[in-house]
Order: sequence, then C-alpha cells, then structure tokens
Amino acid sequence: MPHLLLLYTPDLEKDADIPALCRTLADSMLEQRDADGKAVFPTGGTRVLAYPAAHCAVADGKGEYGFLYANLRMGTGRSAEVHKAVGDSLLAVLKARLDPLLQQRPIGITMQIDHSTGQVYDAKHSSLHPLFRKSF
Repeated sequence: MPHLLLLYTPDLEKDADIPALCRTLADSMLEQRDADGKAVFPTGGTRVLAYPAAHCAVADGKGEYGFLYANLRMGTGRSAEVHKAVGDSLLAVLKARLDPLLQQRPIGITMQIDHSTGQVYDAKHSSLHPLFRKSF
C-alpha cells in the first residue's frame, strides 16, 4: 500500500493522457516526505490504477460533463500534516494535467484519502519490494 484508484467518465480518455496521468501521480506519491525527511510511501508498494466507468450519469445529463474520482488508500500511522500534503500534491497534479480539459468544459474532480482501520484481514505477497530495498 498505498493504492491510488482513479474512476472516471470514459469521455475523458479521448482528451486526457490517462497513462501519463497515472505515472505523474505515482511520481508525486514517491516524492512525498514526512517531517523527518523520510519517504512517506514505499516504492514497491506504490500503485496507481485507473478505470473508466462502464456506465455513468453526471449532473443533469444536459451537458458534456466529465468527472474523475481519485481515492488514495494508505496504511495508518501518518500524521494529519502528511495526509494534507499528499492530498494537496495529488490534487495539484490532477488539476494541472486536466487543466486543458477544464478550460474547455465542465469537469469535476474529487480527491479523497482513506486509511485502513479496523481491518479483519490484511495479507501481502510481493516480489516487487525486494527490488527497492536498500542494502546497508
């Protein structure tokens, strides 16, 4: 973890470079540091996944309305300051990358951060993490 999920109206695909958006968001996540200068997210656990909605209805349906919902799920233990800094950074990326579309037509963007609490099961298996562990 962290996992950033994007769910968006499919009309955005023709005008937005979604793969580049995903990469820019992941890079922003990897740049985040806490108050001690430590990376907020592990490289091997950072994921951005994007899905166009198979079906959608936005607002009154009388316009060419677009929407993108971004939800970041992260583990517990990070400060409110880290949550805000990460959220502000990701929202800034979304706004900058989608700005050309925002100038052309109405598009809503929602950015939310959740952290996992009250888990009843949490298992992981990965061959990614060893690739990024530093040997000391």
